Amino acid sequence: MEEKPFTIESFYEFCSQGKLMGAKCLKCGKIHAPPRPSCINCGSNKFEWIELSKTGKIISFTIIHVAPPRFADKTPYAVGIIELDDGVRLPGMIKNVEFNELKIGIKVKVEFEEAVEKEEWPKWTRYYFVPY
Repeated sequence: MEEKPFTIESFYEFCSQGKLMGAKCLKCGKIHAPPRPSCINCGSNKFEWIELSKTGKIISFTIIHVAPPRFADKTPYAVGIIELDDGVRLPGMIKNVEFNELKIGIKVKVEFEEAVEKEEWPKWTRYYFVPY
């Protein structure tokens, strides 16, 4: 796999390539997505990049009606915790679904979109989930 630092910037650089990547701890095998400076399981800072599953299921969700200023124009919107088919859990927006159709267990897949913010916020390609 590519030799990139295990940073949030690298995570989103992979997203710009259409890849959902995680950092696998070389000591205990715990997978972090997005990556962290050290493993929450064993404290190691030795990782390798692995490509994650692009499908999974919703295990928790909420509808945001009052958002931080940066996301105010998107309200209301759904966010959830997705358990990917490989067991990794990842937070993300859930799009292209009526809110009354959202349910725990719905199968979703990851998609990517370019950032178009007007602010100084990092303009990284974003990932989100849609039912399939």
